[in-house]
Amino acid sequence: MRLRLPEERPTEPPTGYKIAHPVLAHDGTRAGFTGVSLGGALPYGVLADASCAYGLRHRAPHRRCDCGFHCVHDRTAAEALLCTAEHRAAVLLEVTVLGRYLRFELGFRYARQRVRTATVGPCGCGAVAVALADAGWGRPGWLGLAPSCAGCLRGRTSVSLAGFARLAGEGLRVIAGKGASVPAGELGVPELAAEAALLQARLDWFQSQLARLGERGPGGEPQG
Repeated sequence: MRLRLPEERPTEPPTGYKIAHPVLAHDGTRAGFTGVSLGGALPYGVLADASCAYGLRHRAPHRRCDCGFHCVHDRTAAEALLCTAEHRAAVLLEVTVLGRYLRFELGFRYARQRVRTATVGPCGCGAVAVALADAGWGRPGWLGLAPSCAGCLRGRTSVSLAGFARLAGEGLRVIAGKGASVPAGELGVPELAAEAALLQARLDWFQSQLARLGERGPGGEPQG
């Protein structure tokens, strides 16, 4: 007899947590993430479908393979992964598990996901991150990013947290986690320039939202 696993039919998609490295397209037009282990060579967007990392043609997740997206049930368990040296620059993701999934003791392996929130850790110096900057590594066509405060940008290619969320799209929220704050009186020209870029990115976002509201008109109906 073939053992059949019980099927779940949740009323709402499950929520999970994972860590990933933020990445920026080489032309600066898109943003996404890449995994920290299996499948790390395949960057994915906020809303994405899994494929077999081994190039096999079966649908992910497959019972006899370890392909598919992975996440854990508990946020604390995901945060603990950030303690290792190779994962210090990764970000914490809160995801919605979509499509087919396999449940295991610690989490899910699944076919489709939506990244809802990305929490960015502190800069390497310990200060609160205001941007994601060139981390010195990448994938073909993608630049790896790491959290950075205004004082540590030093001319590197970077994008503000709001700018990353805008490029990633699909309603992604990017928030800064804990870190040491820098007194305003200690900011120099590079730091102030970075802060100005961050404010400009926020202004651009507000202007785009106002433009969308204007297109719909005062009553919420599309104009034209």
